[in-house]
Amino acid sequence: MAVDDVDGTLAAMGPRLRAARERHGATLAGVSRATGISSSTLSRMETGRRKPTLEVLLQLSKEYGAGLDELAGTAPAPATEPRATALLSFGDDKAVLPLTRYVGGLHAHKHVLPALGDPPARPRQVSHDGYEWLCVLYGRLWLALGDQDLLLTAGDVAEFDTRTPHGVANTSPGGPVEYLIMFGPQGERLRPRTPPATGRGTHQPNRARADQEEQP
Repeated sequence: MAVDDVDGTLAAMGPRLRAARERHGATLAGVSRATGISSSTLSRMETGRRKPTLEVLLQLSKEYGAGLDELAGTAPAPATEPRATALLSFGDDKAVLPLTRYVGGLHAHKHVLPALGDPPARPRQVSHDGYEWLCVLYGRLWLALGDQDLLLTAGDVAEFDTRTPHGVANTSPGGPVEYLIMFGPQGERLRPRTPPATGRGTHQPNRARADQEEQP
């Protein structure tokens, strides 16, 4: 690799170091305590004002659970696979279409629950590590979240810690319900970046959270 290529790789490493830290769910102060690298040094590396040494990269690679080639941006591209053309069926008649590769970080997939002939019973709940963001695309979805019952319709969004018992059911009369899920297995959360509107009235979207309660 030419000198210019090495310099370019090191210069572009800052955003990848920051992305790896954020995927890990760590703050600069937390990484500093774990590695002994000062917060100011970490900040300068993430903003490209300081080039990381190999020793530092090895420490951060271990701390973030990421390979050196991933931090350097030199990891080989994954082999191309045919895109899914049909939903995957599950035993409860639910169908799921994966939208991302499940190799750490956020997972995205689309779910379809078929119509039921009879009114559904309260959904069976499960709990596990992680954090989930759910958006209804079509139909009416019953989200049983702990001891709360939320009725979500197209455009409604819910987000919650999946250690809270949760389950879903289709309450659409005579039709399916379709929804998207973003799931962070290590508790990763989405980070809104849209700045607030100023000087004009804004319409707030219907956003269902654990502190809103509706009976389906």
